[in-house]
Amino acid sequence: MRKLTMPELNRLDVTEYHSVTKLPAIIVLDNIRSMENVGSFFRTADAFRIEAIYLCGITARPPHREIHKTALGADESVDWQYFPTTAEACEHLKRNGYRIFAVEQVEGSIKLDEFQTPEKSAYIFGNEVDGVDDAVLHYCEQAVEIPQEGTKHSLNVSVSGGIVMYHLFEDLQKFL
Repeated sequence: MRKLTMPELNRLDVTEYHSVTKLPAIIVLDNIRSMENVGSFFRTADAFRIEAIYLCGITARPPHREIHKTALGADESVDWQYFPTTAEACEHLKRNGYRIFAVEQVEGSIKLDEFQTPEKSAYIFGNEVDGVDDAVLHYCEQAVEIPQEGTKHSLNVSVSGGIVMYHLFEDLQKFL
């Protein structure tokens, strides 16, 4: 066994990446405090060709050294927009025909492994301490929850993002 070299991985460059079809899914970051978490979302969104990331409220925006360091340059490949509030991002998404889902533990949430991913959808990930803002939940048609069986009640937000984006990638391959 040997590790593959960079040329053997045959990755797209940034220009090629911008021209390929993306998954019809948008990731919404609701007041994420950690720039490392933001960078991690960019890196994972690049890996799974997510359409865009919406950065809301206090969520840091590129260009920033801490985001770039964790994103490994994916902050230059993944499309993103900034909205002063997550509610404004949700209103924009609704106007453009997106179905909105919270990634949150709430009454009536559906387990991720039972969730049928719709085309043209958006997923809101909340603040590391408070989760998705209560004022934003009414924009969501459903909440998706990652099944957990350990002693802790939550996962790191960027870890949750990776799990959900992989699920989207698996479900939405038919649209690539």
